[in-house]
Amino acid sequence: MLRALEQGVKGGVWFSLIDKVWDPRNLQAAWRKVQVNGGAAGVDHQSVQEFARDAERHLAQLADHLRQGTYRPQAVRRVWIPKPGSDQERPLGIPTVRDRVVQGALRHVLEPIFERGFAPHSYGFRPGRGCPEALQRVDQLLEAGYRYVVDADLQSYFDTIPQDRLLETVRRKVADGRVLELLQAYLEQGVLDGLARWTPAAGTPQGAVLSPLLANLYLDALDHRMADLGYEMVRYADDLVILCPTAEQAQAALAELQNWTAQAGLRLHPTKTRLVDAETEGFEFLGYRFERGYKFPRDKSLAKLKEAVRSKTRRCEGRSLSCIVNDLNRTLKGWYGYFKDSDGNRFARLDQWIRTRLRSILRRRSRRPGPGRGADHQRWPNAFFTALGLFSLKAAQAAYRQSPSG
Repeated sequence: MLRALEQGVKGGVWFSLIDKVWDPRNLQAAWRKVQVNGGAAGVDHQSVQEFARDAERHLAQLADHLRQGTYRPQAVRRVWIPKPGSDQERPLGIPTVRDRVVQGALRHVLEPIFERGFAPHSYGFRPGRGCPEALQRVDQLLEAGYRYVVDADLQSYFDTIPQDRLLETVRRKVADGRVLELLQAYLEQGVLDGLARWTPAAGTPQGAVLSPLLANLYLDALDHRMADLGYEMVRYADDLVILCPTAEQAQAALAELQNWTAQAGLRLHPTKTRLVDAETEGFEFLGYRFERGYKFPRDKSLAKLKEAVRSKTRRCEGRSLSCIVNDLNRTLKGWYGYFKDSDGNRFARLDQWIRTRLRSILRRRSRRPGPGRGADHQRWPNAFFTALGLFSLKAAQAAYRQSPSG
C-alpha cells in the first residue's frame, strides 16, 4: 500500500489518495475485516449478515459514491455499556456497516503514512504492537530502577479531542481535499442516542474504525516531546505512564505533561492523575497492578472475570456439566492468556472458587441445599473436575513457567 501511495507524494505531503480509498481491492479488504469483527447494526438497522448477502453490489455502490464525491456518512448509534468492575457506563458509537467499510478503507490509506513516524513507546492499535509489548517495557523500566511513576488519566480523551487541531495535524501530511473532506465528515457525524440526536463539537467516537488511528495521531506530538526530554513514557492509546529514576524527575515529567495537555485542549483527570512510588504505593496499567516488584490482575480485572464466571455457573443452570465446563474454559483460557505473567498465588484461589461454583450446581442437582462445602470436596474432588477437562489457571501457569519461554 505505501509504495502505491508514494506515487502521489511531494515533499513529504500526499496529494493523490482518494482513488486508493475507493479502489475495489481496498474496499474488499476493509469489508473482510468488518465481517470478521461482526458487531451490531447502526442507525440503518442493516446487520453485517444482511450486508454480506449482497456484498458485491454494496461495495460497488460505495466505490461509485466515493468516486463521484456523493458519499455521506450516516449518524452514529450511541449505546451505553458497563465499565468492567464498576456500576458506571461508558458511551460506545456504532457506525453503520457501510460506514465501517469506508472508514476501514480510509484507515488502510492513512495508517501507512503516519505509522512510520510514530514513536516507539506508543503501543496501542498499531501493527505488530499491543498490550504484551507495553507491559514488557514497563517491567524492564521497573527492573532498571525507574520506580517513580506518573500515573496519568486523560479525562474523556476520545470525546474531547479538538477536531480542528486534529484535522490540522492530518493536513501536515495529507493534501488530498477529497480525503480531508471525508475525514471531516466522519468527525462531524451526528450521534443518535435513543430519540435524541446531536452533532458533537469535539472528539472522535469510540467504536469507530478510524478513531484509534486518529487518537494516536493527536498524541504523537506528546510522544515525541517526552522522548526528546528524555522521559520514559509508555502509552497505549489514552492510557499512559511515565517512569522515572527519581521523584524529582517524575515531578518535572508531570509538570510537562500538565503543560502539554492544557495547550493541546485536553484534560488530565484531577484525582486519577498522580505521582506514585511503585515500591510502596503501586499503580495500575492495562489491567495489571504493579506493586513492590510484583504484578498481578487489578481488582477490576478480577471482578470482570468473576462476573463472567458467575453468569456461566448459576446454580439453576440447566446445561450438562460438560457443556458448562467447555463454556467456562473459553473464558478462562482467554483471561489466562493475558494474565499468565502474574505473580503470587491468585490463580490457585481462583481455581478453588470456580470449583466451588461448580460443586454448588452439583449439590443443587443432588437436592442438597446451600452452596458447595464440607463433604462436597470429597464427593466431587479436584480430580473429578480435572477429568472433566476444566481448565486450571494454576496448572497452566506452572507449565508456562517451566517452559523455555516462560
